Amino acid sequence: MSNGKDANGADNSSQMSLQESLDECMQALDLFLNNHFSKSLELLQPRVNQSMYHALIYATVLEMQAMMTFQHDDITFAGNTMKNAQDVCQRFRRKSTNLSNKSDGESITEVQLHAEVCYAECQLQRAALTFLQDENMVSFIKGGIKVRNSYLIYKELHSFIKSHNCLKGPSHNHLEGGISFGIGAFNLTLSLFPPRILKVLEFAGFSGDKEYGLSLLYDGAAGTNLRSMLCALLLLCYYTFLTFILGTGEGDVSEAEKLLKPFQLRYPRGAIFLFFAGRTEEIKGNIDEAVALFEDGCKAQQAWKQFHHMCYWELMWCFTYKRAWKMAYFYADLLSQESRWSKAMYVYMKAACLSMLPEDEARPFGEDEIELFRKVPTLKQKIAGKSPPTEKFAIRKARRYKASCPIRLPVPVLEMMYMWNGFNMISKRPELTEGMMQTLEEAERTLQESPENEFSVDDRCLIHLLKGLCLKNQGLLQVAEECFAKVSGSEKKIKFDHYLVPNSLVELSLLYIDQGRRDDAIKLLHKAKHNYKEYSMESRTQFRIHAALAKLKADPGEEDTHL
Repeated sequence: MSNGKDANGADNSSQMSLQESLDECMQALDLFLNNHFSKSLELLQPRVNQSMYHALIYATVLEMQAMMTFQHDDITFAGNTMKNAQDVCQRFRRKSTNLSNKSDGESITEVQLHAEVCYAECQLQRAALTFLQDENMVSFIKGGIKVRNSYLIYKELHSFIKSHNCLKGPSHNHLEGGISFGIGAFNLTLSLFPPRILKVLEFAGFSGDKEYGLSLLYDGAAGTNLRSMLCALLLLCYYTFLTFILGTGEGDVSEAEKLLKPFQLRYPRGAIFLFFAGRTEEIKGNIDEAVALFEDGCKAQQAWKQFHHMCYWELMWCFTYKRAWKMAYFYADLLSQESRWSKAMYVYMKAACLSMLPEDEARPFGEDEIELFRKVPTLKQKIAGKSPPTEKFAIRKARRYKASCPIRLPVPVLEMMYMWNGFNMISKRPELTEGMMQTLEEAERTLQESPENEFSVDDRCLIHLLKGLCLKNQGLLQVAEECFAKVSGSEKKIKFDHYLVPNSLVELSLLYIDQGRRDDAIKLLHKAKHNYKEYSMESRTQFRIHAALAKLKADPGEEDTHL
């Protein structure tokens, strides 16, 4: 593989150099996981124009960096590097790419099979960058086409290596790892998407099999191959993030802990694994342990500040759960200064944290929440031609402060905490739920004592929804049910926060699921799915509805029945 011309040969030197190349890339990954990011890139760089694996791993590391910095130049550079990697892979592919043709199939070399899997991975990663980089729908569709092409290559490869045509070469475990990662990632991620969103992404007719995707990723993670770490990281993301943000919030901590264990033994100071260990403790409700791990993750390395930003974001929430508003503000402030990801969101969170302090208490740095709220709309950005839904939500909520004498938001931090499924995080810690309940009761008293205004109904309904979640955490299911019912009962009176009604129906349905009332839950989920449109964070709610229906194994055919 040191020379592109050898690509079609099946001689030993070609196979030997493929193995050498894989060994060196494994070494580079090892450096990366031990926080030696520059050394990792230095090891890969000299061969990025000759070796498909060096090209792919080098571009993958740059892409991870670009996704964290969110700097336009980094994204463009990573995109160009990944395009170069795809061109290198193309040189090693054979002219006819139809693997299932039997007469062709017998002559395909191991190098060519590896070239197929690397090519598919490059396409997938380029699609991810396309979604980030460009601000129009054409790019979004182009990205969708890359994803489709990649999926079709993976599918064909998967069928081929399962057939008797496939001769197992010395590097077969790396090939299988690459295919497990590709097919597993597709099945798992597509299973999370509601059919409606798949249609928009040009994936009509595709649907993922979650269990199959998980099993393939586990196969990949269990092996010792170049993609083991990628499979493990995707599984960790799934169990500690996706199930919360896009699901019903039952992150499987025991699975995450099992996956983490071997990596923690091998890379005790690895920043990535300290981060996931922190997230795992956070889910278990061990907030102080989580804080220590996130702080440790920041100390472990100084080369990539972007890892710090991921830790700051989690630390902001950890201190929110503890109602340590000034500490939560401190991390939101650090993010607003250092991170490019979402200035509008960070400044909104700064203002939201300050607004939770008593009016007579001094504000850090002499900042004023009203001024901060007014600044939020000026910080809007676009990804793939659209503002991120959380930013839109923050901007919409901050509008209340445009008036010269604004009517304050009652509990803006707790409302945003709900959007990130934070009430699940504190469910295992009665004292944290109790603290939130006190904050909500104080806000409710303040509302009752204030004169009626155009926001009064919406504010009361928000407090009912959040109180319902606290009561559910406390096992007071009957009272929680009454709180959720009050929100949907006020549907006609709500003026601005229309998202409250479908979300209260989803929360009530999850309460019914816990009580074993399957049919009642399905009825409410269908109502939430079909009867409400164009409200804040609608996609996120649709993801949660889809996850709840999948959990109940409700017939998807039923989902088209309008209520």
